[in-house]
Amino acid sequence: MERITFHPILGPQRIEREPVSFTFNGRKLTGLQGEPIATALLASGIRTLRRHEESGTARALYCAIGHCMECRLNVEGRGKVRSCLTPLEEGMRITEGQQLPNEITGRKLQ
Repeated sequence: MERITFHPILGPQRIEREPVSFTFNGRKLTGLQGEPIATALLASGIRTLRRHEESGTARALYCAIGHCMECRLNVEGRGKVRSCLTPLEEGMRITEGQQLPNEITGRKLQ
């Protein structure tokens, strides 16, 4: 996991949360209880959180405060959530948002 354990100005960073297991697109990962899902994914090296509904281009964390909706993911049992605001819990099954089929969007995809 890629986490900041020492900051040049703030010094050593204490991580006091319990580790939890979850899956993202079927891949087993570990994060910290209660941290935002987006944070756990970034710490695990995952940058692409979803695909644009029409173009299929990769989308990632953008504003990190819940305004833009770029970080929305699918959480089993909860539907679509903003990963920057949703706390990670043990056993979460998370999948990235996918591009919609051409028949639904009604547009030609390149």
